[in-house]
Amino acid sequence: MSTPSVIERQRPLSDLDESYYRLDGEELAFFRQQTGLHDDEALKLHIMKVQKDAYQTKPYTCIRWFTFTELQLARFPAYGQLLKLGKEREGAVFLEIGCCFGNDIRKAVADGYPLQNCIVSDIEPALWDYGFQLFKDTPETFPVPFVAGDSLDPTFLEPVPPFTSLPSTPAPPLASVKRLSELQGHVSAIHLSAVFHLFPEEKQLHLARALAGLLSPASGSMILGWHAGLPQKGVFEGRERPDSQHIDLFCHSPETWKELWDGVVFPKGTVRVEAELRELEGGPPRPAGKVYWKLVWSVTRL
Repeated sequence: MSTPSVIERQRPLSDLDESYYRLDGEELAFFRQQTGLHDDEALKLHIMKVQKDAYQTKPYTCIRWFTFTELQLARFPAYGQLLKLGKEREGAVFLEIGCCFGNDIRKAVADGYPLQNCIVSDIEPALWDYGFQLFKDTPETFPVPFVAGDSLDPTFLEPVPPFTSLPSTPAPPLASVKRLSELQGHVSAIHLSAVFHLFPEEKQLHLARALAGLLSPASGSMILGWHAGLPQKGVFEGRERPDSQHIDLFCHSPETWKELWDGVVFPKGTVRVEAELRELEGGPPRPAGKVYWKLVWSVTRL
């Protein structure tokens, strides 16, 4: 999920690099189970074929780096809380924004989140379609509704204040949803990763407020994800691509991220915010010579 200007600047010019392919044990087991391919070389060739096809259409860094094969959501501290919510709250709607090929939503479903309560969104429908090719399933065998749109566009997702009481009308059938605004106040859990750092500070606030308006006021409703962060709020400068592009990213610190949600987006004291930095060393596929931080976080209504 992104704006066209950010998508345009994310297009690296270098060729695909097979050495970036890497599946750890858990990821390998997941892809074997999902695709039915148990020969490691056949699985690798299949994934690389989908990567090549997708990259020719949408040459994004996450495709070039094989980020779409990583199990990220399942490794968040709040993942168990998410699965518990799905199992214990009747009709708990789970929305993923910036779903790309859909690896995280498929992992959550495989781990027990009710498929019928899931819905996903991305600005690029082609990425979701490539997910069916990647995982060897279909809209009939994996019938999670997909809604195409830009979550920064108010006609698609209009920011509204957080709900303080349950909506007066029931949630619409997920298969009928055309705009995310239709789900305001009805979503029990929202996941988005590698999204916030695509935008400047003011647009990050806009998106946070839009997500807050989607969230159910019921205690335990949650938003979780990760994006680039820094020990001190500021701009991460000079993220150099192999084609010599420099990309500047606005990054929150754990402290300013907590302050944003608890007191700016939501009234002070109405949410619990967990946020931690995880240090990542430079080196393939990331440019060498720099230290990177991933801000892993969750926001839970009290």
